[in-house]
Amino acid sequence: MQLSEILALSAVKVLSSSTSKKRLFHDLADMAQHCYGLSSSDVVDALLDRESLGPTGVGQGIALPHARLKDAKTVRGLFVRLEKPLDFDSVDRQPVDLVFTLLAPDAAGVEHLKALALVSRTMRDPSICAKLRANSDPATLHTILTSSQNSQAA
Repeated sequence: MQLSEILALSAVKVLSSSTSKKRLFHDLADMAQHCYGLSSSDVVDALLDRESLGPTGVGQGIALPHARLKDAKTVRGLFVRLEKPLDFDSVDRQPVDLVFTLLAPDAAGVEHLKALALVSRTMRDPSICAKLRANSDPATLHTILTSSQNSQAA
């Protein structure tokens, strides 16, 4: 699995207006509807349900919200860089500015876990995060994310 298989160019944005985690989930849901044809309300509900189990802020300004959806056909990703970091109840209590969201079919099982591991490995790389924070062009952000894996493959 490669990030280029799950992350569409249109699913990468820089957001300046998200003022809360809930507002961000609505923004992500709108993106999922536009990019992948998923129900916006189902995406919001699934993300909020998953977040109620425990925050997905993993530290160092990064959040990896993820959810399963009955109408999803394959694992899909969304990435946003927030111009204004927001509180995400992260493990290190630091605000989040890089958000990689995964949406998977209910029955995705191992595919969902593989995608989550791939995204986690990518987002743990300090040089990738520095490049993501230094750029505002969605196409450039997409390239950073999808080409980073090629250099990690062994």
